[in-house]
Amino acid sequence: MRSGDVTLDEARRFLPDAVALRRSLHARPEIGLHLPTTQRRVLEALDGLGLKVRTGRRLSSVTATLDGRREGPVVLLRADMDALPLSEATGLAFASRVPDAMHACGHDAHMAMLVGAARLLAERRDELAGRVVFMFQPGEEGHHGARHMIDEGLLSTDGRAVDAAFALHVMPGLPSGTLWLRPGPQMAASDKLRVVVRGRGGHASSPHTACDPVPVACEVVLALQTAVTRTIDIADPAVVTVSSLAAGSLPGIIPETVELAGTLRTLSPETRARVHAMVERIATGIAVTHGATAEVSIRPGYPVTRNDPAFTEFVLRTAAQVLGPEQVQVLPAPAMTAEDFSYVLRAVPGALAFLGACPPGLDPGQAPALHSDRADIDEDALAAGIACHTAVALRRSGAGSEGRAS
Repeated sequence: MRSGDVTLDEARRFLPDAVALRRSLHARPEIGLHLPTTQRRVLEALDGLGLKVRTGRRLSSVTATLDGRREGPVVLLRADMDALPLSEATGLAFASRVPDAMHACGHDAHMAMLVGAARLLAERRDELAGRVVFMFQPGEEGHHGARHMIDEGLLSTDGRAVDAAFALHVMPGLPSGTLWLRPGPQMAASDKLRVVVRGRGGHASSPHTACDPVPVACEVVLALQTAVTRTIDIADPAVVTVSSLAAGSLPGIIPETVELAGTLRTLSPETRARVHAMVERIATGIAVTHGATAEVSIRPGYPVTRNDPAFTEFVLRTAAQVLGPEQVQVLPAPAMTAEDFSYVLRAVPGALAFLGACPPGLDPGQAPALHSDRADIDEDALAAGIACHTAVALRRSGAGSEGRAS
C-alpha cells in the first residue's frame, strides 16, 4: 500500500468501536449548544491518541489537533454533536433514554466516524504532512454552533490557519456506502419567517362587524405559494413553506390576530433578497386590501453551503479510489436543507458530502427521512465514512499523489 492510500478494509477495523460509540451517544442525546454528557463521551473516546485537545468556552465543543511528522497544510474534519427535540419511535434497543430528545439527524454517526478517523490517522501519523483539526461542534440544529466555534478561534490553531475543510452527512435516503456531492451550492440558505396578521376581533355570528384576520392569513399563505412559482427562476430555486398557523381559541370568537411561521430556502444572495421582498410585499398588500395589517419579520439563518469546485473534484477522486468509482456520484441538484458547516465553507475552501446510509432491507426511497422519529441508518456505512475522512486528510496533506496534485 502506497503512503497516503487508505482501504475500506483498513477502516473496518474500527467499525465495532464506532458502532458502540454511536449507540452510546444515541441513547443519551442532548440538544443545543451545551452538551456536557456528549462532550465528555467524545473526550473519553479521543483519550490516548496523542492529540492536543481544546474545549469551548461558551459551548460544549471539542477541537482536537493531530500534527504530522512533517510540515504541510492544515485540514479540518467536522462532526456535529447535537440532537433534535423529538420523541423517538424506532424501537431500537439503544433508543433514546432522554424524553423529547433524539439523534434523528445522524449526528451520533458523524461523531463516531470522526473518532474512528482520528484513531486511524493517529496510527498513521508518520505519513501525515501538516495538521488535522477534528471539529466536534454542538448546536448545528439551528443554534449556529459552527459560527460560535469560529468566533472562538477554530480556524487558527496555534497561529496556523486552516487550509481546507471537509464534512460528511449521513443520508438514509441514499444507497448505503455511496458518496454524493457537487461543486457549488450543495445545501440552501435557511431563514425563519414570522407574519402577524392583525384585524379586529368580534363575535363569530357577525363577521361583518369585525375584520377577520383568518381568511386574510389563509389568502397570504396561498398567494405565497403561487408567487414562488411565478416570480422565481426555476434554475435558481426557492422554497417558501408556512409550517405553522395559530389563531383564536374558541369557536364563537373572531380573533384579533393570526400568526404564521415558516421557513425560506434559497441558493443565491440575489434570490434570497428577492424572496424576502416578495414575502413582505404580498403579506402587507393582501392585509391592506382587507382592511387589516401584516407585520413581517424574517430572521436570517444559515448561509448557502457552497462546495469549492477544486476541492470537490479532489474529494470525488479520493473517494472513488477508496470506495470504488461506482460508489461515488455527483449530486445532480442541491438539497434545500441547510447546514451550519456553511460558515466554515464561507471562510475556507472545502466541501460537504452526503454519505448514503439506507438501513438494511429498505429501499432508499422508502427509508424514514432524517428528522423523522423513526430515522435510522445502516451502521456498516460508518466504515466508509471513516475511510473517506482519513483519505481526504492524508492525501490533502501531501501523503499521496492526489494531495500533491491538488
